[in-house]
Amino acid sequence: MGNARSLLIISLGFLIYLFEFSVSDPDSSHNCPKTNTSLLHFTSQFVMSQHQLRGYFSIIDDCSFKVSKFDMLSGGSDVYWWGAVGDNYENLTSGFVISDEKLNTTTYKNDSFNVTLMSNVTWDDIKVVSVWKKSMASDFGHLMLKEMTESPSPSPSPAPAPAPSTINFTGSSVVEIDGEPTMFDNCKVLSDTYRLRWTLREDDNVIDIGLEGAIDIGNYMAFGWADPSKKKDYMLDADVAVTGITKEGMPFVDDYHITKYSACMKNKNGRAEGVCPDIMYHNDEKVNNTILVYGHRKDGVSFIRYQRPIKSIDKNYDWDVDLEKNMTCIWALGSIRPPDSIQPLYLPENHGKTYGHVDVNISESVNECSGPLDAKNKQDQDLVIAEKNEPLVVTLGPALHYPNPPNPSKVLYINKKQSPLLRIERGVLVKFSIQAGHNVAFYITSDPIGGNAMSRNVSEMVYAGGQMAHGVQSNPKELEWSPDRNIPNEIYYQSLYTPKMGWKIEVVDGGLSDMYNNSVFLDDQQVTFYWTLSKKSISIAARSEKKTGYLAIAFGEKMKNSFAYVGWVDGNGTGRVNTYWIDGNNVQSIHPTNENLTYVRCKNEQGIITLEFTRPLKPECVGDKNIECKNIVEPTSLLKVMWAMGSKWSADNLTASNMHSSTSSKAVRVSLLRGSAEADEDLKPVLAVHGFMMFLAWGMFLPGGVLAARYMKNFNGDFWFKIHVYSQCSGLTITFLGILFAAAEVRGLHLNSLHVKFGILTLILGFLQPINAYFRPKEAPDGEQPLRQRVVWEYMHGYAGKLAVCIGVISIYTGLNHLGDRYNAENVKGLTCALVIWILVGVVSVLYLEYVRGRSLRERSGGRGNFVLGDGEDEETDLLSPSTIDEGNMERIMGSSVRKEIQLEPLVWFWMLLRLVCICAVAGQFSSKSPEHFHYKGKIHSWSRN
Repeated sequence: MGNARSLLIISLGFLIYLFEFSVSDPDSSHNCPKTNTSLLHFTSQFVMSQHQLRGYFSIIDDCSFKVSKFDMLSGGSDVYWWGAVGDNYENLTSGFVISDEKLNTTTYKNDSFNVTLMSNVTWDDIKVVSVWKKSMASDFGHLMLKEMTESPSPSPSPAPAPAPSTINFTGSSVVEIDGEPTMFDNCKVLSDTYRLRWTLREDDNVIDIGLEGAIDIGNYMAFGWADPSKKKDYMLDADVAVTGITKEGMPFVDDYHITKYSACMKNKNGRAEGVCPDIMYHNDEKVNNTILVYGHRKDGVSFIRYQRPIKSIDKNYDWDVDLEKNMTCIWALGSIRPPDSIQPLYLPENHGKTYGHVDVNISESVNECSGPLDAKNKQDQDLVIAEKNEPLVVTLGPALHYPNPPNPSKVLYINKKQSPLLRIERGVLVKFSIQAGHNVAFYITSDPIGGNAMSRNVSEMVYAGGQMAHGVQSNPKELEWSPDRNIPNEIYYQSLYTPKMGWKIEVVDGGLSDMYNNSVFLDDQQVTFYWTLSKKSISIAARSEKKTGYLAIAFGEKMKNSFAYVGWVDGNGTGRVNTYWIDGNNVQSIHPTNENLTYVRCKNEQGIITLEFTRPLKPECVGDKNIECKNIVEPTSLLKVMWAMGSKWSADNLTASNMHSSTSSKAVRVSLLRGSAEADEDLKPVLAVHGFMMFLAWGMFLPGGVLAARYMKNFNGDFWFKIHVYSQCSGLTITFLGILFAAAEVRGLHLNSLHVKFGILTLILGFLQPINAYFRPKEAPDGEQPLRQRVVWEYMHGYAGKLAVCIGVISIYTGLNHLGDRYNAENVKGLTCALVIWILVGVVSVLYLEYVRGRSLRERSGGRGNFVLGDGEDEETDLLSPSTIDEGNMERIMGSSVRKEIQLEPLVWFWMLLRLVCICAVAGQFSSKSPEHFHYKGKIHSWSRN
């Protein structure tokens, strides 16, 4: 029993020790060091800079602080508690993170929470506490830490330090408020965009009133007390304060009295009537019983803090405030007329439907405002829109209302406006005239802070400007920049040497024709196709010309076996562009690919789909295992493009409902280099004429001239020579005309195909022949040895002609292949077969003629006088043919050559007949698919056929 009692006493003592250890030192849980104890229980309120931040700050101990009644609009994912040694620009920007606890992306609404300092941070290191966005170097709100000589009792809502004043507050004295106060004891919602805040200090005969409204700059906010005796028409005889922010950013407040539902004016008796300042009724400063304390405009919200007496000495135009009961108050929002040379005050013009009345007991505690007031339009700074061919003048000036505090003392001005929002269009040239001084290097950057991001170990993209972009008014620097379609929607203009001197550039889409270098209509003019070529990539856009759920463009002759790009807007409103390989005519044949698309955008404007993307010309693939590796765009070749539209599309689980409802009937061949297009039709008449003329020249006339020079020299006189010359000249003339037809049709000669290269070579050899013939050496006199120059010339002339004919035939063959690749024409195979038969017939004919010619020479050398193709001395004087005839036989043969008749062998007749048949077959191939009519659609040629 004693042991049990002893054990119980020991256990109880141990528990008491643990309890005392846990509660005796509250800081021991996180090893909080004792530092600047004079800051303990320090309390202050935040100075609002941005994002409607307000709230109270209290130091709990050496390692933590408390935030209460905290409001803040969402600021992003990189908002931190920040410490600095001072509240100026240099100190704040060189500050540091003081807590691991980030301020999340939600909106804070009257929240309270504790924050713990980082283990390596103490209050000795901090003079300023700020809410800081790192990516923008932006101060949302801050406060100064001040050592306290006394230890006041903590107060979650401390009253501002009072200043001496009389009970009968007339407006000549004011209760002092520390800093830039935005906190009040009470808040009441007057409308969705208008709030009333107040703090009552009865002992000082003062009501601190705060009005905040999400209104346009230059509009007014009015609030005041109605005549206590009225039960209706509360605005008449009301005592109101009219407040606002001028367009220059300056706050104002004036005491008004309403005698009539009209703007303030003077009647016939010279007395003021309407909504007029008290001073217009009685020219005495004492009747203005409103004193401006502070005002600002941030995030599209105007805020004014002013004071008025509870009991006023002005009994004519002001009403005393009864603290014991509800009183009817009136409010209104509207436009206001600024002062001019006639009237020196701001005068309300109208309030439209934004007005009302409310019962308020000023002594009651009210907190109806849950969270900060969020304006729809938070952008207040001036807007400058870049116009084509009009330079934007960049200068330097004082920072009065910089949109992203803190900021240096001087900032950039554009067209005399301080750090405006600059709006530019993609594809439209922007001109800058830089006159900000030689110590300001102007540049366009992706970095919101500027000042050389590399010095902060941050990467940036520089779009224009740089070290050389500086100038002065007497010698400005001209800078031109054309933003392309790949520029982000938001970039910045800044100085290269000093951070935060510029502001945002809003990049908007101009017309697609401005953003892209080329455009064509696709088939049926239902889709417009845009593109811009670069060295390694192509930027593409397509726009439907009628309403649709999705738009698809495909590269290929038909939708089957094509690569398709589908653009649509999903249920979340997000634009999507996916690429697919289609190998059939059903949904199961549509296969997604992993093609690398960048700068993807798709939008739906009233049912009109516009898709945009950039892709490499040649996919970056290792091998060709993936199907997208075969999707190569060759700028030198024609790109065949089709389109399709449908009611809806989804990224996954495609069904029959995703099939297109309309599609192009045929592909359009797009020349990416020339920026033109033509319909994927049958053979065009002009190109058909070109092909026939080239066949006529290089398949008949020019080979015929060569054969005449080889086998018809036995005719009387120079008959063979005339045929040779006329055939060659006719062939070259037809060739020249055929080239003109083709060049006119395809708009120039482009050396990107094998056919054109062979054609040019053939043309050069062909036109060298007449030049070569002009410089022909003379023949040797009869009976003398032929001249060496003549022999060399005949060899060169003869073999050059034969080579030209051979290359010409090859050119015809490559032309047929090119025709098949270009048009996929069904008659190309027939034309190719006819050409091959023609060549074979020609080869057989030449072999036969060579055989007959050789036999004739052998017979004549053996004493037989029967020979083919006539007899005469021209045949025996052919220097290019080998001869075993001696001089005696030559004289005998020449002496016996008296017959001048032509004896053609039957095979020669067959050869000529077969050629005629081939000509008819070729002509039939061209005419079998001939068009009935030929019409134009914009820039695209098309025809119809039976």
